[in-house]
Amino acid sequence: DSQPWTSDETVVAGGTVVLKCQVKDHEDSSLQWSNPAQQTLYFGEKRALRDNRIQLVKSTPHELSISISNVALADEGEYTCSIFTMPVRTAKSLITVLGIPQKPIITGYKSSLREKDTTTLHCQSSGSKPAAQLTWRKGEQELHVGEPTRIQEDSNGKTFTVSSSVTFQVTREDDGADITCSVNHESLNGADRSTSQRIEVLYTPIAKIRPDPPHPREGQKLSLHCEGRGNPVPQQYLWEKEGSVPPLKMTQENALIFPFLNKSDSGTYGCTAISNLGSYKTYYTLNVNDPSPVPSSTSTYHAIIGGIVAFIVFLLLILFIFIGHYLIRHKGTYLTHEAKGSDDAPDADTAIINAEGGQSGGDDKKEYFI
Repeated sequence: DSQPWTSDETVVAGGTVVLKCQVKDHEDSSLQWSNPAQQTLYFGEKRALRDNRIQLVKSTPHELSISISNVALADEGEYTCSIFTMPVRTAKSLITVLGIPQKPIITGYKSSLREKDTTTLHCQSSGSKPAAQLTWRKGEQELHVGEPTRIQEDSNGKTFTVSSSVTFQVTREDDGADITCSVNHESLNGADRSTSQRIEVLYTPIAKIRPDPPHPREGQKLSLHCEGRGNPVPQQYLWEKEGSVPPLKMTQENALIFPFLNKSDSGTYGCTAISNLGSYKTYYTLNVNDPSPVPSSTSTYHAIIGGIVAFIVFLLLILFIFIGHYLIRHKGTYLTHEAKGSDDAPDADTAIINAEGGQSGGDDKKEYFI
């Protein structure tokens, strides 16, 4: 079989593509590669076109492979492998060149948006082939676009410019958020190609009061911190106590300090955080608890000593009980041995005589003293 065969190839612009042509029965003829303009590139192992980007990879009677480096969009087209038998047989290889999209550009942002404003941002990327797709996200959240990506052919007639717009309402949580436009295209092989625009949102302040310590007691030092947040940040703090006139103080510091708490400090305190865009008032109810009982070091020392003494007394009591039990047991044994000779006497006089005789007899009684 002298019919050659090849395969279609896809390459990213700037990359390298290999064209391989194979044949089983070459019939003593050489293989040849030619470009879409029908210019011969290689005939067997001989270079025909003076283009240093085109190099010989392999040349045998059954195969002719060449490579084209730094591929340009102009290299796209149908390449022909021929074998000069009778008749001449050919095979086609279509090279598709992917145009890499440029980094997207975001326009339409105006600085210092106000809370609840609606804004529209535009994104554009050129040079993709085929046309790329654009997506939007705010932080990690995807932004849904109502209309599809717009496509326009570039002046070279090969690549495309794509554009997209997104419209959304901003909130205070969007202050400092990154709005990102990403271009998706097969030439990128999953690599990220995106542009981000950080937005600033102006909003009225909010605040809360944080006590330090959290559970204040009489006699302690207490600091009430009015933690304000806003853009711009609060510049002043107005402190007041319900039922008290006039207000306690107006200050740039956010803390109200009680050096030494007492019961009369109990009540509801209000803090107003003030910025150029407005103000916000928050409240805190202070209940002064009784002072904590502080254990005396002398009392603690006496308690430790008392415990030790009680333990020693307990040990002595156990020892005395053991010794008393031991003495009582051995005293009974002594009395029993001493009176053993009078056990069988019919009367007291005989018992005395027997006892005295027993003491002088061969069975001497021994006394044990402990």
